[in-house]
Formats: sequence, structure tokens, C-alpha cells
Amino acid sequence: MSEARPFEVDIVGGDELWRGKEEMLARTLAAAAAAEGVGGTVSLLLGGDMQVAGLNKQFRGKDGPTNVLSFPPAADEPSEPGFLGDIAMAAETIAVEADFQGKSFDNHAAHIAVHGFLHLLGYDHLNEADAAVMEAKEIAILAALGIEDPYN
Repeated sequence: MSEARPFEVDIVGGDELWRGKEEMLARTLAAAAAAEGVGGTVSLLLGGDMQVAGLNKQFRGKDGPTNVLSFPPAADEPSEPGFLGDIAMAAETIAVEADFQGKSFDNHAAHIAVHGFLHLLGYDHLNEADAAVMEAKEIAILAALGIEDPYN
């Protein structure tokens, strides 16, 4: 029986709004990995809207920023063993969403990080059934961290 691979987060970037949030986001992603029973490494870009908008245009052909982008390793490209993928988060977009939804920046950022992580594992929300599964996982992971249901 092989030993479980540990989970690690490599944080890059650091838009001003992310200052002091790195440890909280690393703990959040570790909780998501534990809940899903996976180990490995995730690269987390803590960017700003302009940076994420550039990635959104380059990789999705869409103009403007989005709260999170997830990039699992391409099946046809070599990657480090255990590399789960890249997550890019846009600080200003997340701050605006949190304010609009009446949530704290930290709690909303944690939710978006979990959402992005689940995308790396293949979850999506393209139809109602898949969305229900993904949302239930998000709610459970966040509840384990003491964060209220983000969909209420």
C-alpha cells in the first residue's frame, strides 16, 4: 500500500488585496484536498483583475476578469508527479462580489478557492445535477472551516 501524498500549495503573485490572506487560503485548499482525499501540489496565483483578465482572454477567449480560473494539467503535456494544476484568483472581482453579497472578503475568497480547487478535480456546474454535487461539496468543506453556506 502506498503512502498518501502530502498536499502543498505554491502561492505566487500577491496583489495588495491578498496581503495577509495567503495562510488562510493555503489552509482552505488543504481542507478541500483532505475532504476529497487527494494529495499533491496546487499553484495558486493571487492576482488582480488585470492579470486574471489577461489569462481569461488568452485561455478562454473571454474579455474581462473573472473571480477564478482553474487549469488542470493538460493530459498531453508532461507535469510533475502529483501536480493537480493552477488556480488564478482576481482580488478586485472577489472583493466586489463579497461586498455585493454581504459577505466578508475572507469567506468569499475561501469559497472561490474551494470552487477553483474542485474544478481542478473535474467537478463542474454545466448542468443542474453537476452543480448540485459541486455546491454540496463546497458547502461541506466550508462548513468544516466554520464558514456559512455561501449559497444562502
